[in-house]
Amino acid sequence: MNDKASLYLNNLLGTPAGSFESRLAISLAIMFLSIVIATIADFLFKRGFLYYTAKTKFESGPLIVDALRKPMYLTIIINGMFFSLHYTGLTTIYMTIFDGIGLTLLCIIWMITLIRINKILFDKVFPHLTRKTETRVDDELLPLFKGIINAALVFIGALTILNVIWNINVTPLFASAGIASIAVAFAAQDSIAQFFGGISIYFDQPFIKGDRIELESGEIGIVHEVGIRTTRIMNLYNNMIIIPNSIIANSKIINYTSPQSIMMVKTTVGVAYGSDVEKVKKVLYAIIRDIDLVLDDPAAAVRLENYGDSSLNFGIYMWIKSPSDKMKLIDTVNSQISEEFKKESIEIPFPTRTLYIKRTEENMTN
Repeated sequence: MNDKASLYLNNLLGTPAGSFESRLAISLAIMFLSIVIATIADFLFKRGFLYYTAKTKFESGPLIVDALRKPMYLTIIINGMFFSLHYTGLTTIYMTIFDGIGLTLLCIIWMITLIRINKILFDKVFPHLTRKTETRVDDELLPLFKGIINAALVFIGALTILNVIWNINVTPLFASAGIASIAVAFAAQDSIAQFFGGISIYFDQPFIKGDRIELESGEIGIVHEVGIRTTRIMNLYNNMIIIPNSIIANSKIINYTSPQSIMMVKTTVGVAYGSDVEKVKKVLYAIIRDIDLVLDDPAAAVRLENYGDSSLNFGIYMWIKSPSDKMKLIDTVNSQISEEFKKESIEIPFPTRTLYIKRTEENMTN
């Protein structure tokens, strides 16, 4: 095919086949053709792809097309130069150098292009997705992932230029980088542990912002913010607890909000021995029914749980819509119990002890 094209151009230009003038003419023709093709491609990108993507609802579409337009133009031009030089009759050593320069330019152009597209995706596309989530970890991870991908693109591009194009041995560079990375890892092991703890919380999602949780230490609070290094919890005393993610990721957490926010609340009350058990239950059920915080489904329950040292102990089991209502419910129930038990003459006993004193004849004589 190339021979036929060469003969056609030689006949057209009137130059003898294989002469310097012939090779130069073919090179210039290839270069001219590549410019024409590049101009057509640029026109299609500008008038075609950009026009149609601008009509879509994705604002990132025109930006990506625009980022690809110039690299495509330059790629066609450089390839045209590459093929045209092959017809000039340069020696092999010069062609090897020119080939390396051309491939290096192409590698750099597309490395920069991919970095630009990566920037568009992380600045325009992904933020719209992360705003729909409850946690801020993904928002904080975006710049980190963006930087990691950019670094990977630069690394792969540099590796391709050095090793593949110019055949330079990069093994010593890898060895040096490995030693440096080990030193950095030892120096920043706490930060790395917290970072991976934050990632595990993000993907596992044991809790999200707004959940009421109980830590392994017994502290209860509302999740205020889940960051990349720490989690912030507002406890019941309105104090902020800041915990490294590496600790939370390896601790037992009780989530009172997820998967359902309703929770059971239990309180106990003791009445004196000899009290009418059914009457006590009837009064307690009446108290529960009059409290709006208690849900009808699941139904509340009153149980005689055990015989204490000084009292019959009843357990009251109630369900509430939100864990935040727990303290208010317990206060309301206890207040109503005190009031109703007085009306119904149900005694709440004090702890009592009965002492038996054994008197011997020696003690009696003294």
